[in-house]
Amino acid sequence: MVEKNKLLHLSGSIVTKSEDLPTADGKIDSIMIEGYASTNDADRQGDVVPTAVWEKGMENYLKNPIILAYHDHSEPVGRMVEHRIDSKGLWIKARISAAAEDVFNLVKDGVLTAFSIGFRIADAEYNSAAELFVVKELELHEISVVSVPANQNTIFSLSKAFDTAEEFKTFKMQFAKSSDSAKGLEASGKANSDVNKEWNMDPKELEKMVAEAAAKAAEQTAKALAEQQAKAAAEKAAAEKVQAELDARIKAAVAAVTPSETGAEKLLAEVEKRLQDTQAESKKALEGLEAALKEKAAELEAIQKSRMQFGDPQGAKGMEYADKEKAVLLAKMAGKSLESTKFGREMVQKYGAHVPSATWELEVSLNMEAELRRRLVVAPLFRNIAMQTNVMTIPVNPEAGTATWVTNAQFGAVPGSLGAAGASAGASQTHALKEITLNAYKVATNEYTAYEEEEDALLAIMPVIRDGMIRRVARAVDRAFLRGAGSGSDPVTGLVARDASSAYTLDISDAAKATVATLRNLRRDIGVWGLDPAEVVYIVSQDVYYDLLDDSVFQTMNQVGPQATLLTGQIGTIGNSPVIVSGEFADKGAGEAAAIAVAPANFLVGSQRGLRIDTQELVETQRRVMVASLRTGMVQVSSNYGPGVSALRYVA
Repeated sequence: MVEKNKLLHLSGSIVTKSEDLPTADGKIDSIMIEGYASTNDADRQGDVVPTAVWEKGMENYLKNPIILAYHDHSEPVGRMVEHRIDSKGLWIKARISAAAEDVFNLVKDGVLTAFSIGFRIADAEYNSAAELFVVKELELHEISVVSVPANQNTIFSLSKAFDTAEEFKTFKMQFAKSSDSAKGLEASGKANSDVNKEWNMDPKELEKMVAEAAAKAAEQTAKALAEQQAKAAAEKAAAEKVQAELDARIKAAVAAVTPSETGAEKLLAEVEKRLQDTQAESKKALEGLEAALKEKAAELEAIQKSRMQFGDPQGAKGMEYADKEKAVLLAKMAGKSLESTKFGREMVQKYGAHVPSATWELEVSLNMEAELRRRLVVAPLFRNIAMQTNVMTIPVNPEAGTATWVTNAQFGAVPGSLGAAGASAGASQTHALKEITLNAYKVATNEYTAYEEEEDALLAIMPVIRDGMIRRVARAVDRAFLRGAGSGSDPVTGLVARDASSAYTLDISDAAKATVATLRNLRRDIGVWGLDPAEVVYIVSQDVYYDLLDDSVFQTMNQVGPQATLLTGQIGTIGNSPVIVSGEFADKGAGEAAAIAVAPANFLVGSQRGLRIDTQELVETQRRVMVASLRTGMVQVSSNYGPGVSALRYVA
């Protein structure tokens, strides 16, 4: 059975008139087209859409008069700016935007020259004997620009909206009168047995039938309107009659009361007051209902607009990153998919059903990793190598040695002539390759949330959890690179542990202070690596930082100027070597490092993967755990030219 509410398409072979609309700079940003979207002529199948149906049939469409291309709801190309309903049918004028490039150019070049409408039939009348189908009421859904129909003689055809002629016949019979439906099935089937057969009815008779059908539809509409107006007038008269009777009773009561009847006067005044109060309350209630209806109407319209989709694949790109991060982290913390959370559903309604949740998770992970690295002070000093596995072997040749100066023994130190006898090559050398192993160790932190925590509560604490996890991982990495022990639960060997000389010390007493001269001695101790001051970095504790501020020789950042090296935590320079401060040094105590000088070129940092966020359900404790982790490590390249690092330590 073909349902009555099937969406039908009518194509009109109406050549449109176009008009270019240039902008102030002369560019064409839109084009105006006009023509009949539908006419009230009868097609070759005897179908008629009278002019009278359009006044009501366009009410919903006029709320958002979008023009589509090829009846595709995901391809809006313009808006209807003007329309009229006349004796010929529905005439429209539309603006086609230049943003719809392909359709705009096809319309401008005269390739797309026809309108087509999509609608549902609400009421119709079908006479199976005469095979005349008259649409009495419809609802217009959309108007599209389409190519010129293949049959130039066809104004429109309802049958083209059906897959088979049998479906169209079944659809029309639902609108036939019961008597016609019973006695006209056989005749209708016979009449339509040959789909290529012409209807040989006299054109004048056809025109008369169309006019009669249109007149009948208009008569029924006028009759319904008259009945409605009569009913309204009767209701108004009845209300006026009740009010007149009430007024007459009040006047009679007033006339019957004498001036001496004080109690009656009070009673009458009370009655009048109550009537006035009742009328005021009724008026107030009606005003409140009217305001509520207006408010709900605006709200429903806003919801409808917010859920409209125009097939724009770029819609999600307008989403704020903060909203993406909230949606991703909330889904992880709540143990749900992104679209299953309340916040995620709101994002779907706002930005469309096809939100790229997988790319959002990657974007959030990369942004959190970037923020983590912005918090690092020590780690960014060194070269970083991307590792495919957590262990990587790197070949180096630190034993380069030197080449040999060649002389000819026959001529002493004077170079011999070409072809002269004697040694012509330097001393032989063998490759002294060695391997260094770079390990990427895993560092992780976690947060727990209870099952009872609602989404709104999670949204409130989510920034606190996120920032806390990032800070903890950043501090752990910096602390390991600075003073990691290199064993057990502290697997990274830090810079302090790589300097075992203890050549430079600082008295732990408050009277002894670190100076620029003290730190220069550290540079001397790192060997050949320290010859170029631009290749050396000083990392100092908070105590040493305040000591340097008391040293008049120390150049702070305001003295160095805008050409200073931009490093996180840099506070100044010593001999063109940057000085940065770190809060990850151990507390002031005997044997603990106070500052170090390091040549970053002698160290490598490996990263196997970026920041990763994982979640897991802990049913036994009714909690969820969220874990942030990454893999990284550091290794020294060579010790042939000195350690490349020197530490200043406290002594008692």
